[in-house]
Amino acid sequence: MKRTTVDELHKKWMKNPKYRGEYAVLEEEFSLSAALIEARSRAGLTQEQVAERMRTTQAVIARLEGGGSMPSTRTLERYAKATGTRLKISFEPRPAA
Repeated sequence: MKRTTVDELHKKWMKNPKYRGEYAVLEEEFSLSAALIEARSRAGLTQEQVAERMRTTQAVIARLEGGGSMPSTRTLERYAKATGTRLKISFEPRPAA
């Protein structure tokens, strides 16, 4: 039996206008989560190691990376320091509707 990957499902579901619309609403949240996970991965750290460096718990890091909330700038700065990265916030124009 062939397994289906998450990426394959996402590509398939993006053909559905309702799914695509809901995904667009959450895109900013997804991009923040992806950026956090990417920073940690590039640093070669586990969630537990990042938590130790931030003096918090692994569960807090999991919630940060899982999305669902908007962390403060201070928290993002602490995460950046823990992963050996620099926090950069930018404003970009939205695509024309």
